[in-house]
Amino acid sequence: MIPSIKAPGGNTRGLLAYLYGPGRHDEHLDPHIVASFSPLGLRDPGRDQSATLTQLARILDEPVNLCNSGFGKKVTDHVWHCPVRAAPGDRYLSDAEWGEIARRIVNAAGIAPDRDPHGCRWIAVRHATDHIHILATTVREDGRRPKLHNSGKLAQAEARKIEKELGLHQVQPGDRTGDRRPTQAEMHKADRLGWQQTGRDWLRDRIRDAIPHSADVEELLAYLQADGVEVKIRRFPSGDLQGYAVGRPGDLNAKGEQIYIPGGKLAPDLSLPKLQARLAAGTPEEHPTAQRNRPTTSWQRTTDALDSLHQHLTNETAVGGNDGDGALAQAQITALGDIINATSQQAPAELRAELRAATRTFARAQRSQLRADHQAAADLRRAARDIIHASDGPDGNALTVMIAALVWAAILTGRWHQTRGHAQQAHAAQQAVQHLQTAYDQAAADQLAALTHRQPKPEITNILAGDVRSAVPDHAQRILADPNWPALATVLADAQALGHEPRQLLQEAVARRELTTARLPAKVLLGRIQHTSRNPERNLAAEAARRRSPAAIVLGVRVTPTDQTVPPTAAVGTPPHRTR
Repeated sequence: MIPSIKAPGGNTRGLLAYLYGPGRHDEHLDPHIVASFSPLGLRDPGRDQSATLTQLARILDEPVNLCNSGFGKKVTDHVWHCPVRAAPGDRYLSDAEWGEIARRIVNAAGIAPDRDPHGCRWIAVRHATDHIHILATTVREDGRRPKLHNSGKLAQAEARKIEKELGLHQVQPGDRTGDRRPTQAEMHKADRLGWQQTGRDWLRDRIRDAIPHSADVEELLAYLQADGVEVKIRRFPSGDLQGYAVGRPGDLNAKGEQIYIPGGKLAPDLSLPKLQARLAAGTPEEHPTAQRNRPTTSWQRTTDALDSLHQHLTNETAVGGNDGDGALAQAQITALGDIINATSQQAPAELRAELRAATRTFARAQRSQLRADHQAAADLRRAARDIIHASDGPDGNALTVMIAALVWAAILTGRWHQTRGHAQQAHAAQQAVQHLQTAYDQAAADQLAALTHRQPKPEITNILAGDVRSAVPDHAQRILADPNWPALATVLADAQALGHEPRQLLQEAVARRELTTARLPAKVLLGRIQHTSRNPERNLAAEAARRRSPAAIVLGVRVTPTDQTVPPTAAVGTPPHRTR
């Protein structure tokens, strides 16, 4: 349930005309009063044919007109308007319930405190099943103005109590770091112009998409202009940036002029100072095409960078949010959002819808009232730019493993925010997890099928199952019952062929990613082990056995560790190939 207090107005009769009218899209049905300041009730223009809107407005405005009849300053901003809307999916609320909700809201907001005979005059009008409008005139019966400081915050707090008592959807309390919501006019314009998004939402997406591409704000603004965004820049006489505003092409006002919105009016983290602090932490990449010469892919390097984020968030969450000021973790979470965004831009087309949805929902988890030490998260920011500038397209296996790492990072983000009391951010992170998990399932489907198809022989699988029981005794039964166990057995066999010890790999994976909350633990371990076992490991026992082999003695070949080549797909128990 959301009370949304509007800016003060000065025309009581005009607002009544809207509340009792058909609505802009004929959505107002049976408008009528469900509660008011008068214990005896008022004549309702919605139910009484002899009552008029002008009469009702005169009654509500009487204290205002009396106040204005004197010699003091005239009151012109006396109309207080607060729609209160139930959440989608909430049960039907009766007129009596809505009336009680209205009384509690005007009491909490300071409009008409309980047992105060001199409170402001007000009414609550219902013209739809899911919301009411509270209209009040803000001059009390004793001629004084009400104290409305923090009225919005107080009304929200009362709404949280009402939700709990009436069994309604419980909205997470905010901290004033959320996006500015599109207005009704902006939503109607989008419908009229056939836009999928309002201009405000479209601009937010474009700016956030540009961040991973940009080393500083100047680059970001240039990128936006190249991307078709209208950009208005203000500079100091020195030439330094003073401010910026952006507009969606075709978003015009009544005079046919381009509408511009300052970045800070789109979202708190998109103001010029916030962007400057965020982007200043990055190091410009002078030779992005040189990425192809690195021994690992962008996706593998990003997974490596995410490991440090996993460890830090795990440690901070373990101490209940009492370790430090949270500046490093907040910066890492902000950079994590950039990585998710960069991945959504570079991933194969079939994965982009879910990754884009994850980007949008995680944007709320990226910011809180905590100061972010962006310089400390420079490695993660470079990882996001690394993905954007990758010249070698996404490697299927490495991309799948990285998305698995993103899932775990988003889970840890939600837990970290929860320990800090950031309810909305924690909820946003949980929503992003769902989208990332769906993207991972899509990305991993073919790979899991291929791994399952070439699972090891039963005797080898049984040995690996013993390793699971030994390394992860508390979760062994769930792992072996997971339908993805054959695929995990294949990955463990491949890793053993590369010289890794399966039991050690399992223990390391569990140390990095707890399994208690994992729905499919074998699938979780699979991605983690694929990442840690991608490089060959020296197997001293195998090397010693090969040096003692009769074939090596007969051929007169001395096999050294550098001579040994083991194919990554070799099955456990298969003698490694020799090179001569």
